[in-house]
Amino acid sequence: MRDPYADLEYNCHGPLAVLEACRQAVPEAVLVFAGTRQIYGRPQYLPVDEDHPIRPVDINGVHKWTAEEYHSLYRDVYGTQAVVLRLTNTYGSRMRVRDARQTFLGLWIRRLLTGGTFEVYGDGSQLRDFTYIDDAVRALLLAAMRVDAMGGVFNVGDERAISLRELAELLVSMQGEGEYRIVDFPADRKAIDIGDYQGDFSRIRRVLGWTPAVPLEEGLERTLAYFARHGTKYWGNES
Repeated sequence: MRDPYADLEYNCHGPLAVLEACRQAVPEAVLVFAGTRQIYGRPQYLPVDEDHPIRPVDINGVHKWTAEEYHSLYRDVYGTQAVVLRLTNTYGSRMRVRDARQTFLGLWIRRLLTGGTFEVYGDGSQLRDFTYIDDAVRALLLAAMRVDAMGGVFNVGDERAISLRELAELLVSMQGEGEYRIVDFPADRKAIDIGDYQGDFSRIRRVLGWTPAVPLEEGLERTLAYFARHGTKYWGNES
């Protein structure tokens, strides 16, 4: 939201450049676009399926939706083989932890492992579902390799939704130390908060046989263990 033109460059120009390059050089290529649940905006119902209205509440959601439309257009006009996956809160080893630009969970983990206090916005009751990186990669590969996926749009998510407060308590319990605090939303964050979210991934389960294999607790344990060993490579001497 603070740099909409850069977001436009990354999330519209970038995918469009790839589509054009493939159209001209390798028209038989299969493209799997990593979309996002952000395009739905504030859910009108839970769990959110692929037929939910598209009402993004932030610049990134608008641009990701635009990129989806590029893929649909190229499929309809040029026959490009394209699949869209709408991902939700993907996390795991090697995720971005310097800040919360990609996911708040990375910053939580960094603060937890470096002795700091992490913040939970609002009252902590907001629901979210999470996808461990191995499950997300498996979904991407299935989408690329299966003929019946071509032209499809699929949610990727988890059967379990957890509140942010419960997630914070789970992380602290797993680490055996650390703390968090509940704080009011900053005004700029409150304006684009979506409330609760949980995705309906029954379509990808039905068509491609994908279901998440890594439970949340196991995924968090793997993630904490990875950054406990390698975290300084990601945040250096910063706390």
